[in-house]
Amino acid sequence: MFSPALLSLAKTVLDEARRKKLRIVCAESCTGGLVAGLLSEIPGASDVLERGFVTYSNEAKEETLGVPHALIAEHGAVSAEVARAMAQGAVAHSHAQLALAVTGIAGPSGGTTEKPVGLVHIAAHFEAGASLHEEHRFGAIGRTQVRLKSVEAALLLLRKLL
Repeated sequence: MFSPALLSLAKTVLDEARRKKLRIVCAESCTGGLVAGLLSEIPGASDVLERGFVTYSNEAKEETLGVPHALIAEHGAVSAEVARAMAQGAVAHSHAQLALAVTGIAGPSGGTTEKPVGLVHIAAHFEAGASLHEEHRFGAIGRTQVRLKSVEAALLLLRKLL
């Protein structure tokens, strides 16, 4: 299902987190659980991967992760602000110390001039306070490719916190 390169990246992330005795939680929208799915593809992931939240709807982001309604209303679900709030909420609603959050527009429809198909916001958050964010504009490369590139970018971002 996943490429050898993605599997290798997932193993590296898990190994680094394991060495530091850290657990990971995922909060995913446009990737629909693919980050957690990739991590769980690695044998022994259960000692690092604490849980995953698939919060596809705005209501799920609010109810499950505590993302403020006003934040979504002001910035939209696909924004740096919401990605950061998702990551922070994932840590707050789990027993993990590290969170990854992904929100974006995978397509083929749903994009606008301001927020085109392929726009993805990724945030990584460490419970001690460190937080990172990246915006990616993958373009209209197809739904599957946007999602897979988002998974890769998310794990690469998390490595920066490790």
